[in-house]
Amino acid sequence: MSYWKIGKEQVINFEPILTGEMYGSLRDINKFNQVDIDPEVHTLVWPNGADFDPAILYDWQINIEPLQKMAAQWVQI
Repeated sequence: MSYWKIGKEQVINFEPILTGEMYGSLRDINKFNQVDIDPEVHTLVWPNGADFDPAILYDWQINIEPLQKMAAQWVQI
């Protein structure tokens, strides 16, 4: 079962989690700006394969702390 939460607009600061193999390269503004919206799952995606679950983005304020803890464990390769 899937559902969509609509009607929410927010500004997200991704900087605290831009680390590690997948997200670290997005610190380069040119790479970050290559973001697109996947037409099938309606989430942010980058050409390098980085993406976010739409539910994570919707509830960013709740999810940022656990994401930061995970990001602290990712190693830049």
